Amino acid sequence: MFARLTTVSVQLDKVAEVTRIYNESILPAVKAASGNRGVYLLIDAASGKGISMTLWDSEASGATYDSSGTYRELVGKVAALFSAPPTLTTYEVVAQG
Repeated sequence: MFARLTTVSVQLDKVAEVTRIYNESILPAVKAASGNRGVYLLIDAASGKGISMTLWDSEASGATYDSSGTYRELVGKVAALFSAPPTLTTYEVVAQG
């Protein structure tokens, strides 16, 4: 399994709006993607720092999702609410409980 983590900095007055858009639009779209195993949004409302974590059956599943353009389209739904550009990193899940 692989995890893709998008690290974001949200404008402090936009945290609730980003959360709403994520739950209503982004989460369902990612969950529907082939090979997806989970979707999470972690936010520190005091600082605006956040992480969107998606889990994938394989590295190839995550790469296919990315190359489809869906990732960029979904980030575009909230990008104007960020205070800095997001970063994306992929990790292999080597332990879980």
